[in-house]
Amino acid sequence: MKTRLTTKLVREGDLVAEVEVYLVEGDASWAPYLSLDDAYKLDHVREALKSGDVDRAAALARRVYRLTPVA
Repeated sequence: MKTRLTTKLVREGDLVAEVEVYLVEGDASWAPYLSLDDAYKLDHVREALKSGDVDRAAALARRVYRLTPVA
């Protein structure tokens, strides 16, 4: 099995977080897939964004953004 680092975007409302996770590549037909720990990491970031806890989300994510409408 091989792994590669990738960035997933998690969006809740007007907040977006860049989360670095590893994709596991193998011979299985469902590859590439996330490890269980990385799946939980994405869930925790989503929960933090949903509750408005930007500090907790920023501790787990690479960057956190607030989206603002242009027009």
